[in-house]
Amino acid sequence: MTQQTDSREPSFTPVVRSGEIPAGEGRTFEVAGRLVAIFFDGTVYHAMDDLCPHMGASLGSGPLTDGCVTCPWHAWRFDVSDGSWCDNPALKVDVYATRVIDGMVEAQVPPAERC
Repeated sequence: MTQQTDSREPSFTPVVRSGEIPAGEGRTFEVAGRLVAIFFDGTVYHAMDDLCPHMGASLGSGPLTDGCVTCPWHAWRFDVSDGSWCDNPALKVDVYATRVIDGMVEAQVPPAERC
């Protein structure tokens, strides 16, 4: 009898070398057909959808302060740990699990849906 794995769970994808993102900053990468912002808070790496739901600005280019990234266009702030809008937690952007393996930051991002 062979053991089956759950194919619904996305695999981790190597994204960037550990140490290449300074503390308090983020960078944007294409992962699994999606734009994903990776942030480093000085201790932990966080991954979330890169596009602000307000007007589509890149969150990866916004400053990270006290666990929240600020959208560079209109100052909407999102908690990088859970994706919630800091001013109204009912609105969220997707966040993804991260890990560091052999010096590489990896993110667990599902493939983008195709139209």
